[in-house]
Amino acid sequence: MAKGKLIKKTFYVIVFTAIVFAGYFAYENVFKSNVALNGKKYTYLFIKSNSSYTDVLNQIYDQQIIDDKESFEWMARKMDLPNHIHCGKFRIDSKMSNRAIINAIKKNKQEKVKLFFNSQIRTKEQFINYVVEKTEIESDELESFCNDDEALATAFELNSKNMMALIIPKTYEISWATSMDEFAKLLKESYDSIWTESKKNKAKGLGYSVSDIITIASITQCESHIKSEQTKIAGVYINRLKQNMKLQADPTLVFANQNFDVQRVLSSDKDVDSPYNTYKYKGLPPGPICLVEPKSIEAVLNYTKHSHTFFCAKPDFSGYSNYTNEYAVHQKNAKAYQDALNKRGINR
Repeated sequence: MAKGKLIKKTFYVIVFTAIVFAGYFAYENVFKSNVALNGKKYTYLFIKSNSSYTDVLNQIYDQQIIDDKESFEWMARKMDLPNHIHCGKFRIDSKMSNRAIINAIKKNKQEKVKLFFNSQIRTKEQFINYVVEKTEIESDELESFCNDDEALATAFELNSKNMMALIIPKTYEISWATSMDEFAKLLKESYDSIWTESKKNKAKGLGYSVSDIITIASITQCESHIKSEQTKIAGVYINRLKQNMKLQADPTLVFANQNFDVQRVLSSDKDVDSPYNTYKYKGLPPGPICLVEPKSIEAVLNYTKHSHTFFCAKPDFSGYSNYTNEYAVHQKNAKAYQDALNKRGINR
């Protein structure tokens, strides 16, 4: 009897020890944090398209993310990670276990990239650099897209000089590993949501192409963000175009000189030899001078019909302007505004 109790007790001890050992093993290999970030709270793992399991392991090791490589690889094989690799941007927190890291990749729990297309992006080069910096898209891929006149004409009725007209300013959430084709499709969907057939027909009815309207809207938007003012300003520029006058739009000088921080345009800015210098060349510049908000497009399509060919910002800096069709009156308005700039010490 005593011998039987001893055997039973020994059995329980062995089972208990096995359970403790299994629990410890599970904790060490499954649940315990296995991230070594040298004091940082998190880092990012960027898995490129078509990466293999070996590529992912090498990248993790190169970034020195994992503390215990052996336990990570054991868990990865158990969870069949080699057959479930997803590309994208993955956030790795300092407290993540092997299981958590593997699940993030296996179940494609990637963190989306936010592309903020706003007034900070003015040129094609700025657009390309920004997208390439934020995504896996290669610069030569994006450059080819931006300079493909035939494809741009087919998809957007645009060309390489005015292709910035296709970008609608807003926040785009995409995968870091979005392909060039997927990105182009995203831009087209956004563009088509604004440029419906009715809007395209309205532009044609006014005698302008989509690109023309966006270019006028870009200048108008740089002049004022007040909708009622935009419709009046658009009316001034359209009057000038109809009368074969030079637009003489100060925002185009800012763009031509590529000096986007100035608050005041000087006479010397008019010397630049650029197709965007509307003081030197008649007609519209080759393309928009900024990314255009939908409301600015609406303002041009529904511009105010009047006889004014001149306008100047009011000296109270309210955002509103004085309008006239008499040059002498315009000169007085311009002097009043320039005096106001001088009084505030705005020299550039």
